[in-house]
Amino acid sequence: MLVRCLYASRPSASCDGRALDRILEQARKNNPALGLTGLLCVSNNLFVQVLEGGRDEVCEIYNAIVQDGRHQQVRLLIYEEISERRFGNWTMGQINIDRLNPTLLLKYFRRAEFDPFDCSGQATLSLLAELVATAAITPRGE
Repeated sequence: MLVRCLYASRPSASCDGRALDRILEQARKNNPALGLTGLLCVSNNLFVQVLEGGRDEVCEIYNAIVQDGRHQQVRLLIYEEISERRFGNWTMGQINIDRLNPTLLLKYFRRAEFDPFDCSGQATLSLLAELVATAAITPRGE
C-alpha cells in the first residue's frame, strides 16, 4: 500500500545550510532502498516536505522527523492512501521557497506568501504538484 505524507515544520536554530545539505544527501542516499520518493521545500524559516512510499517506511521517516532536533513545530498537513505517486521521479527533489512566483502563490493562498501553517494541506499539495507538472523544478542529485 502506498501513502503520501505532507508536513510543515520550522527549522531549529541549529539547522543551517550545511545541515540542510546533510538532510538532502542522507535522503537521496537512503530513500531509494526504502522505496521513498518526495519533495522538500526550504526557506530560512520553513520546511515543507511530501513523502511517498510504503506506509511503514513513510511513518518511520515522519516519526524520525518529529523527533529530529533540527525541526520544530512539525505539523502534519496530509496523510492519505494513494493509488499512484505524484513525485515518483525524485528520491528527494528540492525547491527554494524564496524563489516562487508571487502570482502563483496567490492562486493557492490568501496572500502571496507560502505559509502552509495558514492554509489547507490540499492547497499546499496542489502548488507542489503544479510546480512539478510545469517543470518549474527539476530533479537534483538523482
